[in-house]
Amino acid sequence: MREDGAIHRLVRTASSRPARRQAPSVLPELAFIATRRLGVFTAAEARRAGYRPDEISAAIRVGRWRQLRRGVYVETSRWEAVVGDVRARHLVECVAVLAALGPGPVLSHESAARHHGLVLPRSADETVRLTDAEQWRRGRGYRIAAATLPDGDVFRSAAYGVTTAARTLVDCAREWSLTGGVVAMDAAIQSRKVTRAQLVSAVLAASHWVGIGAAGRALSLADGRAESPLETRGRLALLAEGLPAPELQVEIHGERGFIGRVDAWYEEAAVAVEFDGKVKYFDPRNGRTPAEVAWDEKRREDALREHGVRVLRLVSDDIGQVRAELAPRLRGLLASPFAGIRRFRAVRIDEPGTTTGAAA
Repeated sequence: MREDGAIHRLVRTASSRPARRQAPSVLPELAFIATRRLGVFTAAEARRAGYRPDEISAAIRVGRWRQLRRGVYVETSRWEAVVGDVRARHLVECVAVLAALGPGPVLSHESAARHHGLVLPRSADETVRLTDAEQWRRGRGYRIAAATLPDGDVFRSAAYGVTTAARTLVDCAREWSLTGGVVAMDAAIQSRKVTRAQLVSAVLAASHWVGIGAAGRALSLADGRAESPLETRGRLALLAEGLPAPELQVEIHGERGFIGRVDAWYEEAAVAVEFDGKVKYFDPRNGRTPAEVAWDEKRREDALREHGVRVLRLVSDDIGQVRAELAPRLRGLLASPFAGIRRFRAVRIDEPGTTTGAAA
């Protein structure tokens, strides 16, 4: 399956990094089993592959194998290759927990979010999160939630079962802060990992679960046109101050054609809000230098202002100052609608997964 292949490529890529050279440490029969589970295998599987108990003990003692949990191992070279990659390491730890627990649980919540490559809040910890239809329990480094698992909510690979992206986002949003839930949903819709319709179905299916109100609220605020967590956090900060919701990612066209795309747009007042992150300038894309990026941004803003568009910029450090500084300035701009002849046209960009384009 496609997702399964992506995870194995992730671990194989990590495994291709330079590591301490060692003699082959697993027999072919065991290597076949381990490869299907991100390198993880059990003592019982090693014995069935032909290893004696003393050989298993020796492999651990001399450092060829690393014990992840009691009776669960991975080749040390493979572990050393993934230990520096938070996502790859966590998924290997997930497989180790599942190998120890046996069939039943599937990855969910933050662990499933890591599988799907979703955006996690900084507060997310390394606990392996699982869901099982029959049991609730906690153990060393893992936590199992008891909940129903319809077939349509679970994707199964050779390594493990995992809740779908939509189910995962709803499960996470039931526990995370509102901002964390909206950021993750925005990013998932933007990257086409999930559609709004799938999220709506997932929320409705969990209508009686604890915390579903928070997930529903996050979905109501989600907008898949947001292109970064900063844009989402900035938009939420504006809404928290009672300001109207802006249109996102709106193209501005002048008499000579396309001028630029703005992050947020207020049509009546012709006000653009730009959310500026440092990464755009310090780590630019497409081979451009920071100076080129800054110059292009200046020229674009100059062109917008020449056409009568008023521009307000917000950087990450400004989020905490929205109430004191930016909100009053924006209210003042919105209180005075655009006057005069409009020499520009604003074109709304559709949210991924929709097909209704329209002029703003």
